Amino acid sequence: MELLVPLKKRADDNNPIRIGLVGCGQMGSGLAHTINNIIGMRVRAIADIEPQRAITTFHEMGYDPNAIVITENISRARDALSHGKNIVTSDALLLPKIDLLEVNVEVTGVTDVGARVAWESIQTGKPIIMLNVETDVTIGYLLDREARKNNCLYTVASGDEPGVLKMLYEQAVLMGFKVMCLGKGKNNPIDITMTPERCCDEARAKDMNPKILASFIDGTKTMVEMAAVSNATGLLPDVPGMHGPKAELEALLQTFVPKDAGGIFDHRGTVDYTTGQIAPGVFVIVFSSDARVQKDMFFITKARGPYYLLFRPYHLCDIETPQSIAEAVLLNQRTVTAENMHAEVVCMAKRMIKKGERVGGIGSADIFGRIYTYQEARRAQAIPLGIAPNGVALTDIKQNAMMTKENFAPDATTFIYQLRRQQDKLLDTGGRSQ
Repeated sequence: MELLVPLKKRADDNNPIRIGLVGCGQMGSGLAHTINNIIGMRVRAIADIEPQRAITTFHEMGYDPNAIVITENISRARDALSHGKNIVTSDALLLPKIDLLEVNVEVTGVTDVGARVAWESIQTGKPIIMLNVETDVTIGYLLDREARKNNCLYTVASGDEPGVLKMLYEQAVLMGFKVMCLGKGKNNPIDITMTPERCCDEARAKDMNPKILASFIDGTKTMVEMAAVSNATGLLPDVPGMHGPKAELEALLQTFVPKDAGGIFDHRGTVDYTTGQIAPGVFVIVFSSDARVQKDMFFITKARGPYYLLFRPYHLCDIETPQSIAEAVLLNQRTVTAENMHAEVVCMAKRMIKKGERVGGIGSADIFGRIYTYQEARRAQAIPLGIAPNGVALTDIKQNAMMTKENFAPDATTFIYQLRRQQDKLLDTGGRSQ
């Protein structure tokens, strides 16, 4: 893989990769700044529900204020870009329509917005890079297949755990190992009752949206990330919600292995997490029964096997995303996509929800996500987390209970709901599912 040489050529030719960015919160603005420091690529358009955030980001990066055009009009946007100016808009769906943009990156974390932006980008033949993993675990299987059908590219980004762990997974397999577990470090214990109001001060101090922080603390984000890893690799959660034991680096190899090797797993080939202090690290537990490989591993690493730990002490989120952008545009390569629906993040009640109540979105005081195998979720008729926002309770739902077709009705007017129905039909009529 060679990226820097073609990027330098594009810079020398004054033809950097022209990027559209949807979402300019903490991650989106950080990604924009990162791209601004890389030769051969530039953010040329930003869509955000609060346009001032995009304007501020352009200003912080040193862009000429006179070269920023605020518009929701496609003709004006195309004209501005053709004259070297940059676009700010509140209309996320404007960006897929602008042919002068080469690639879009979706960073909102809102499932319905992510669905619309990804779908429209694919229909116009434009590569779409997703930091919105919440959308991916809901309809990523369908989006990837639609993109391939349209000779386009859909991928989750590098930098977040799914992209980093998929890279480590492929490296391990290409070294001849069997992958026993893919895991991540989580920097706080799960509190499924966390609300945006309770973590508001912490969120403000970290320059975060309180709902996003709440989704980290209530465990939803970890469930989403590891479901994406599962769908990309076929490794499964050993139990609903995963185990999530506290384990420091030196204990990972003794903990995240099968029970017959002294560990916690009933099954081989799992995804899981630890609340030890390894965050923001990610890890892979691998196995080899080959005596020569064991001998070489002991010579190289002093590890005796047959289980081995491969550890990466960081994942850098949006800071690593430009690699996915470059790979997509220059090499037509995906970072991570769902090979199948192996896992599902289902919607759970964060509090007692009364019949007739509508629930809020991910990170709200109403719902949280928990990972199950896809087949377990289907048997339970569970509601996927990504289509739950603004749905209504059909019966009283107890705290920590699963939303199912019997007790909950999703908002059928959303675009992601319609796409999820398409995906379900695809899987029921010839698509694969484990």
